[in-house]
Amino acid sequence: MGNGSQVRTLAVRISDDLRAQLDVLARLTNRTVTEEIRLAIEAWIAKAKSDPDVLKQAEAVRAEIERDAQTRRNAIAAIFDGSDGKTGGTKAPASRSTGTSKRCQ
Repeated sequence: MGNGSQVRTLAVRISDDLRAQLDVLARLTNRTVTEEIRLAIEAWIAKAKSDPDVLKQAEAVRAEIERDAQTRRNAIAAIFDGSDGKTGGTKAPASRSTGTSKRCQ
């Protein structure tokens, strides 16, 4: 920790046996149970970051996020810039009719 990031609480349910082992380990290492858990999670995340299957999945998720972001950028452009949201071109503003019109139900 100590890098200025916000610290949040996480509640985890574990068995009595696992908790007892964690308590003993914390006592043996002169650390708190919280420190032991944080260190274990940090090590697990570091390991997961180098797992080829996790990296492949992360790239797929990143690509999906980018596609979604592009769709949203196009929608915003279509609404506020008058473009069609696909080609970057602009459409002429829609004219408003002063006569009666059928409303969508």
